[in-house]
Amino acid sequence: MAERERYEELIKELERLSYEYYVADNPMSPDSLYDQLLHELIALEEKNPDWVTPESPSQRVGGEVLAGFQKVAHETPMLSLGNAFSHEDLQDFDRRVREKVGEDVAYMCELKIDGLAVSLQYEAGKYKRGATRGDGTVGEDITSNLRTIRSIPMTLQEPFTIEVRGEAFMPKQSFQKLNEKREEDGLEVFANPRNAAAGSLRQLDTKIAASRNLDIFLYAVADFGDMGVATHSEGLARLEKLGLKVNKERRLCQSLEEIFCVY
Repeated sequence: MAERERYEELIKELERLSYEYYVADNPMSPDSLYDQLLHELIALEEKNPDWVTPESPSQRVGGEVLAGFQKVAHETPMLSLGNAFSHEDLQDFDRRVREKVGEDVAYMCELKIDGLAVSLQYEAGKYKRGATRGDGTVGEDITSNLRTIRSIPMTLQEPFTIEVRGEAFMPKQSFQKLNEKREEDGLEVFANPRNAAAGSLRQLDTKIAASRNLDIFLYAVADFGDMGVATHSEGLARLEKLGLKVNKERRLCQSLEEIFCVY
């Protein structure tokens, strides 16, 4: 097999292993296989540096040191979530919705993850840019740091141009390990995983972001465009088929009673 063919094969195999481990949560091969294939890939890239693209699995380990973060204007505003603290609040929300759209209403319920709201842009199926929510209109370009999150695919299963939104977060296990290491080093520990996640994604040294072992759940699309979906629940299912990580703890509810049961 020619070196270039082997290189392309390695990328596909590493993407498959990464998807099984970080997105599907169903690894079918030992971790050592990923490490072995990545080592072979990096060796080929060192020999042929012009082959390297931003989508290469080798680019997830960080190494770039940024001078700062550029501002990014969101074409579609990233709005904040409203809160409901009681059954009465939820009933009032449901009433306002039905006044606007009629009685044919269903709700997709899923867990609220406490992290940092981010936007991911794909062009022809390739990851191109990632940004923070910021003030909802203007955020910060954190493309390189988001690339270090293994559950974010660099290439979608289909070549869509799409902007998806979600919550980047730090799993509790990663949080505990990080604080243990900071204690050993005599550094101040993080107060909670949310602060740790936000701080990690605003590191100018991408290697630090990569070492924090962050994760993500996608929950929205700025514009479904020609994806052929009519409802939000269909949209989430479509994102899964594209290889994006969507929270599996979600349920379509037809009434407030069902929502209360989920809650």
